Amino acid sequence: MLNHFNFEEKNGQILITNDLGKYAILDHDIFEKFISGSLEPETVEYKELKEKNFIIEKYTDILAENVQQSIREMKNYLFSATSLHIFALTNACNLNCIYCQARNQESDCKEFMSPEVAKKAVKIALHSPERNLTFEFQGGEPLLNFEAIKAIVDYTEANKGDKQINYTMTSNLVALNEEKLQYFKRHKIGVSTSLDGPRHLQEKNRLFLGHGSSYDAVIRGLKKLREYGLSTGAIETTTRFSLKYGKEIVDEYIQNDLHGMFIRPLTPLGFAKDDWSKIGYSAEEFLNFYRETFEYILKLNKEGTFFSELTATYFLSKILNGTAYNFMELRSPCGAGIGQMCYYYDGNVYSCDEGRMVAEAGDPAFKIGTVDNSYDEIVQNPICKALVISSTNEAIPACSDCVYQPYCGVCPIINYALEGDIFTRSVKNYRCKIYKGIQDILFNIIINRPEDKKILESWLQ
Repeated sequence: MLNHFNFEEKNGQILITNDLGKYAILDHDIFEKFISGSLEPETVEYKELKEKNFIIEKYTDILAENVQQSIREMKNYLFSATSLHIFALTNACNLNCIYCQARNQESDCKEFMSPEVAKKAVKIALHSPERNLTFEFQGGEPLLNFEAIKAIVDYTEANKGDKQINYTMTSNLVALNEEKLQYFKRHKIGVSTSLDGPRHLQEKNRLFLGHGSSYDAVIRGLKKLREYGLSTGAIETTTRFSLKYGKEIVDEYIQNDLHGMFIRPLTPLGFAKDDWSKIGYSAEEFLNFYRETFEYILKLNKEGTFFSELTATYFLSKILNGTAYNFMELRSPCGAGIGQMCYYYDGNVYSCDEGRMVAEAGDPAFKIGTVDNSYDEIVQNPICKALVISSTNEAIPACSDCVYQPYCGVCPIINYALEGDIFTRSVKNYRCKIYKGIQDILFNIIINRPEDKKILESWLQ
């Protein structure tokens, strides 16, 4: 008998997948025998499909230990409580990025989280049942509120008990100085920054307020962080101005001793939403850029330079290893509320970073409490429940029969920003087309290019 599966034709062959994260590539005649039940048990294809649980010989096979283990590994994030706690310390910034998602054209006030609010937020975070927590500092520019960072870290270290805390910060590095570097080193705070490419592109996308260069600041900051032995990383955001420069962007990362990058599409929030006609693009335009850049990355790997594309690694971990990273947007359900929370400078608590970005534009739709609430009260907020329901792609009509359903994820807040509803109203919206397109690229390599598949496998080691 056949277990549940989804399928799609790929270049004359049939790709089939199931909820365990297993996949198989079948010729048309084998596929017809498979679905008609006429595939002979002694064939290699039958044995593969049985091993991967596409074929079950008795109902109890569904309850077999290997099936349970596969589900646990694909859904391991559901065994964790809220582990990512984002502290948005201020909406002030010393850059004026053309795609800023934390502000829009109406944003004007500059506000800062007080130490009192910071400590209340930490109390909530420490009440998460999860033992291993990540505290992430964001803004605006979090270095502009260094006092709040110190208040959070010092209070946490004094009250964390047996919890393990991983501190990270996302910063443009403009306000980095020796005092902050010493503090980050003492508390092992990892830092991620934004590097959109070579100087001309960085300074086009990420404008300096006043005199100075955002490119010089980030390159100088990365060098300083490494001198202090701190963990560093960078994120690329693709604007319309980036589309011609995939090779140059990758080269810039390698030149600065960064061994991987996210090729990240714009999110239609804040300035990016307001100015989409100037800086945005279609899903198809982004995928052309992604494909060309990805091919260049593969070429570098063949020539001996290890460099990975990090969005791909999240998909590949599920596809090739059957194991899911706890990446909030590529979960089912997504991590909003149950996997992450965002504490804003004013004491309001949002489902995630995107939720507070929507609030910054004047819509508090994803507010799930305040720092005066308890952890349990916040998690049990009906908004959290609605976000779980709307991001469980096994039950979403547009997703449930997609061949990529086991590997993909839905962001209800992006749906809300695009369409005004946490449930998508279109079969294939902007973000869906991008994720499906990326997986098309990956499966084309997996199916047709065995040498390049080995490169993809090396990224997971």
